[in-house]
Amino acid sequence: MRFDVDYISFFVIQVDGEDGAPGKRSKHYVTMDGDDYAACELSGFLDGEFAKTAKRKAERHAKAEQVPTKIGRFAVEPGYDLDSNPNYNLFARLRAAETLEHFKGHADELVTTYMDASAIRGGAMFIVRARLSQYSDEPFLFVFKCDFEQKIARITDERSLLNKVEMAINAKNMKSIMYPYMPEPGMTELWELKIHQSSHARYFEDFLKYVEYEKSVPELMNEQVFGFVQQYVEEVFEDHPEAKERELEAMELWACGEQRELQEKWDQSQVMEATSVMVEQKPDLEMKLKLGNMSVRALLADFGDRLHIAKLGDRYVVVLEGDLQFDRGISPVELLAPEPLESLMERLKRKAAEEEREGMYA
Repeated sequence: MRFDVDYISFFVIQVDGEDGAPGKRSKHYVTMDGDDYAACELSGFLDGEFAKTAKRKAERHAKAEQVPTKIGRFAVEPGYDLDSNPNYNLFARLRAAETLEHFKGHADELVTTYMDASAIRGGAMFIVRARLSQYSDEPFLFVFKCDFEQKIARITDERSLLNKVEMAINAKNMKSIMYPYMPEPGMTELWELKIHQSSHARYFEDFLKYVEYEKSVPELMNEQVFGFVQQYVEEVFEDHPEAKERELEAMELWACGEQRELQEKWDQSQVMEATSVMVEQKPDLEMKLKLGNMSVRALLADFGDRLHIAKLGDRYVVVLEGDLQFDRGISPVELLAPEPLESLMERLKRKAAEEEREGMYA
């Protein structure tokens, strides 16, 4: 996948005391056309970044709440077109620039806007317009941002900086924007872009104030489960408004907890009904739980089918059903001839009874 560069602008950003300079400031170093870029020492490195950025996968509904790569969509008021979105308009001007000077001016506007974001760090910023000529002439925009090592940040000579800037770029930590989003080679979504930022700081999300992102799978699950909970509370406490309010507050605290205990409020049929709705929408939803110092990871669809939760005295029992395999590292457990489930349950009951008696006489 080879992109042909039309224009590239290179800026350096200095922040909060770097080189003794207070505040934030940016400096434009060079804007090149495709011919000058091809002869530049950076072309070999950046050519690889174009392909890597384009191929980097992103999901509309990420499996985790914080992921490095996201698909963003320009936000507009109902009934309005894309050109009512300020972030889109900035990208559109860069894509439509007809001269080197026009591109430089719009690139400088983008960098200035970026510097208004909170908690940004100094470093190098590249704004590039390129085309994937094997598919179409439609231009793509790439914005690359990398932090400088301290010794590189002090270099101020233009020629030296351009020659040594590769030393400052760590591809692992490179932040990037690609617009428009390309779900498949040759396909483009003008309403969408792709951002990548591996750090916890959300510079690009802060910079792109008028771009929205779909909720992650955990967020969607939390919302849906709490919707079930609200419906349940409304029905159970219909005639007791004060009790209903207390119950909702308690369940809100439960839903916000990082580690949660079994609530023991719904019977098996109620839980199965709720899980079936969620599994029908997304069959690969995951469920994770801990039992003492043991961890279980399964699909939500496994609950009630191949994963069962029961109670024995004051303790919980999790029964898993399926084929059994062991990872590397031989243990005596692999030599076991398993006892019948009925025998195990009797043994667990005797153990629970003995522990209860010991507790009475302790």
